[in-house]
Amino acid sequence: MTSVENANVQQPTAPQGVVEEADDGITLMDLLKIIRKHLVTAIIAFVVVVAGVSAYTFLAPAKYTATAQTMATYNASQNGVDINQQSAGGSYISNRITSYPTLATTSKVLKPVIDDLGLDETVTDLAGQVTVTNPTNTAFVNIAVVDGDPKQAADIANSVAESLKNVIESDLYSGDKSPVKLSIVQKAQVPTSKSSPKTALYLAVGVVLGIIIGVFAALIKDLLNTKVEETSDVRGIVRASSLGSVPMDASLDDKRPVLVSQPNGAIAEEFRRIHTNIDFLQTDRTEGVGQLLVITSAQPSEGKTTMSINTAVALAEDGAKVLLIDADLRHPSVAHHLGIEGAAGLAHVLSGQMGPKDVVQSYWKPNLHILPAGPKPLNASMLLNSKTMSKLLDTALHTYDYVIVDTAPMVVANDAAVFGAKSNGIVLVSGRDVTMKRDLKEIAVQLDNLNVPVMGFVFNFAKERKVSANGNYY
Repeated sequence: MTSVENANVQQPTAPQGVVEEADDGITLMDLLKIIRKHLVTAIIAFVVVVAGVSAYTFLAPAKYTATAQTMATYNASQNGVDINQQSAGGSYISNRITSYPTLATTSKVLKPVIDDLGLDETVTDLAGQVTVTNPTNTAFVNIAVVDGDPKQAADIANSVAESLKNVIESDLYSGDKSPVKLSIVQKAQVPTSKSSPKTALYLAVGVVLGIIIGVFAALIKDLLNTKVEETSDVRGIVRASSLGSVPMDASLDDKRPVLVSQPNGAIAEEFRRIHTNIDFLQTDRTEGVGQLLVITSAQPSEGKTTMSINTAVALAEDGAKVLLIDADLRHPSVAHHLGIEGAAGLAHVLSGQMGPKDVVQSYWKPNLHILPAGPKPLNASMLLNSKTMSKLLDTALHTYDYVIVDTAPMVVANDAAVFGAKSNGIVLVSGRDVTMKRDLKEIAVQLDNLNVPVMGFVFNFAKERKVSANGNYY
């Protein structure tokens, strides 16, 4: 059985460095990270909402509210009122007064108001300005009128109160004395301040609404974004530490590694940082045995080969004896990137046609050796999972300080898991706006089931750091 098959037989356990934790949804810390990541979106949404509310607040026409207050009482007979009559009258008013708010907005009440004040509007329009209420368990009827002219608002309120009084005391009981008397206890006064829009309140609501919508905008953008954008995205999925972040730079397209073409540049220094971080990986190294570094990516075009080459050069620059193996037999590219002969390589060794000494090439320094992939074989998986490959790695680890294996992307083949099972894990290269979150999650689960941890990841195509006033060091 192969190493991967043996791993499948075992019960899945959490890989080294991975903490299993329950998915409790988005925590406050997660929310803050999302807002920070999409801060520009949140700010734009906030500004748009606040600007919209402010525009409405300052441009909307002012409205004024005037209120007249009336009170319904029992209209007693001239002979006086006994207790029974007074009680019956109170019950009668309680039953009738609840209908007065509706009565006040009818044509019978409002038409005389329009004629009296000479208003140029219909009964329906006027009814929309009038709000009549009867406070619970009271005999009061309050008439509030909203209008753009404060004096007209007061005039309409007083006129509606007078018209309602006339209808209740006269028109409703034709030929009979009305048992209800409606008194105007408080005439409407001309309002001195607008009732709408309330500037302070509206602006406060706009700020609160802007914050809420800004947060939701950031959340929605994060949910809709299917690709990783920051190191925190990768770290949250694979549960591993970042070994370094490499920005997009034209120097990385050169046929020579950036540490060779621009050794004093900022990009070269970043690869030296990655080299230093690799030295701190928990690899349980044995005396006299080199370290196996398996470098892969979730999918193609994430820059794993560029990372492999420059990491190998950074290690060799420090004096370590390094072997870089191009194990991506399906799409070999190390020889092309370095501009060296790649016709013969790993495929010939694994098929028994050549020995390692026949195809390994020295590059740049005597302590840096390259093993190209060679021609594309038909049975790449079988060759990479063979005893010959295992023997080759064992021999190399006893010869070199570092053996770097550049493998196929995980979505293409499972080669990285095969090599990761032989070492203590893999190094994952993730490209900003290239790596799909869905693929990365599936790969993380797959590696977890195979007990192959992600020792660390390199974030490629990262946004360039802002340079401070004293940042022109290189």
